[in-house]
Amino acid sequence: MNRALVAKKNIILTLLLVPAALAFAAPQVQQVEPLCWWTDMTCPLTLMLHGTDLADAQVTVSQQNAKGRWITPTQGLVVTGQHNAQSPNYLFVDLDVKQAGNYRFTLTKGNKRTTVDYTIHPRRDGSRERQSFTSADVIYLIMSDRFVDGDETNNSTKNTIEKCDKSNVNGRWGGDIQGIIDSLDHIAQLGATAIWPTPLLGDNEAEWSYHGYACSDYYHIDPRYGTNELYCQLVREAHAKGIKMLMDMVPNHCGGSHWWMKDLPYQDWINQFPTFTRTPNNFTANYDINASQYDRQLSNRGWFDYPMPDMNLENPDLLKYFQQWAIWWIEYANLDGLRVDTYPYIEKVPGAQWLKAIRDEYPNINIVGECWTRPTPAVAYWQSGTKNFDGFDSNLPTVMDFPTEEAIRQALENDGNFYDGGLMRVYNTLTMDYLYGDVNNLLLFVGNHDMDRFADVVKDGDMRRVLLGHIMVATMRGIPQIFAGDEYGCKSADRSKGHSTLRMPLPDESTLTAEQRNLYDNIVKIYRFRKSEPIIHNGKTMHFMARDNTYGYFRYTDEGAVFVYINAAEENRTIPTDHYAEILNKYNPIGKDILTGSVYDLRRTDIVVPALSAIVVRLSR
Repeated sequence: MNRALVAKKNIILTLLLVPAALAFAAPQVQQVEPLCWWTDMTCPLTLMLHGTDLADAQVTVSQQNAKGRWITPTQGLVVTGQHNAQSPNYLFVDLDVKQAGNYRFTLTKGNKRTTVDYTIHPRRDGSRERQSFTSADVIYLIMSDRFVDGDETNNSTKNTIEKCDKSNVNGRWGGDIQGIIDSLDHIAQLGATAIWPTPLLGDNEAEWSYHGYACSDYYHIDPRYGTNELYCQLVREAHAKGIKMLMDMVPNHCGGSHWWMKDLPYQDWINQFPTFTRTPNNFTANYDINASQYDRQLSNRGWFDYPMPDMNLENPDLLKYFQQWAIWWIEYANLDGLRVDTYPYIEKVPGAQWLKAIRDEYPNINIVGECWTRPTPAVAYWQSGTKNFDGFDSNLPTVMDFPTEEAIRQALENDGNFYDGGLMRVYNTLTMDYLYGDVNNLLLFVGNHDMDRFADVVKDGDMRRVLLGHIMVATMRGIPQIFAGDEYGCKSADRSKGHSTLRMPLPDESTLTAEQRNLYDNIVKIYRFRKSEPIIHNGKTMHFMARDNTYGYFRYTDEGAVFVYINAAEENRTIPTDHYAEILNKYNPIGKDILTGSVYDLRRTDIVVPALSAIVVRLSR
């Protein structure tokens, strides 16, 4: 008989005779997420294990005792269930957490086994009841890579593809967590009380990775920014200065370089198409009663961009993964709130379930979502508490007020001398405040990292107009947000090259013009006034129809009022104080302008406000 054929038969016979238990390969674990957990959490714990040949492995757990010995069984951490994914390299393990301690999981397949150590921490006192950002806060938005380079040693690292190149406008420039720490005094001096950095988690794309919105690792800070430990230090030092910390999260999409893209747990872990299919960037289909199912599906499932696979939160394991991920970072880093990128692009119902899990864990947490659309009804739909026609509640407490942002920008980009133009746009926008679930929980701004600098768009780049915009942001209902550099009236380096040139580092103060210094001084005055004025934090609004490109409004409570008069005209204007009798009669009409220190008697009808200026007067009862 042919020797090769005999050998082959012997091999087959041997395999048939070998006990099944010996046929398994040893399972290997490469990732365990979440990285750790805590006692007394509302959210049940499900670990996602990833490695090699994990399917059907039997999981047992032991606990380390005071003498360092591993004992089993344990009542402190109990396996209540497990299930495979489609890929054989994943295993999901459900756990009942009873006691803090060090634990060891043993994964067994046949006579092969591997172990994984895991820690359950005691939850910090008061964690569940933590307070968050509110209308009493001012948020400072930082484009993390472009802000301040506080540590040049981490500008490029061996484990990240894109290296620092400050000659490339679309490349990495070295801004980092240490730079934010070094700038805390500047932020506090400005009157800001919270920081929103753009994503600091791993983003390992080969190019354009500086923006951070293509996540490659949900549980580790990108090494070009620092470490998880340094991030926690930033939060501690910010808290010591009375500054809250928000994390920018992106559950809608990941980066193409994420490790799971080489081995998806399930084929529906991401939304897939035969060819690249982009979202239409229009999410009106979510509430359009005439919309087709095709448009609804594409709105939530199309990819945001080529290197950004769209996540499918309708997969229950992915939804649970993202719920735990958000909760983990809040607990681990002691965060004060979240900002959610591209919120309406997420599958609508799972998105609301994601937020509910976070708010069940932290009932007082505030979360602001980017709902970049207009007009007001389209934005209000996404705010929790809004009385929507279909009964949908997003569980999203705060939405970004793009309608008011657009109205302020358009009001100040020209002289307003046309019907329904100028500050009448702002007035008309605020007339629709009744649509929102909570008008004091809107994020109000005139610029951010995704739009031309405010100083780029106001007429003539005039710093007086820039200041008028900030006065409105600082004194209207809602939560003000300042984009880093706008306090100096920064402009884009070269608008023809796109948004990368508006995402520039803070200027050296020695390079500021006299006009920029004056702008900064007044912005500090208005935001620091706002910081200490509860009337603006909690008050109601009464406004008066804009005339001749002016706008007068009151923020008021039973204790007092703040009167704001904006003159965006290119001529002096006289305040029509006699129009305001219905509210002025309730307060002492004599007050001081917080910008100039001038004292005004608002019973007078001859108060002149110079062109392109404003007064902000605090009135007592």
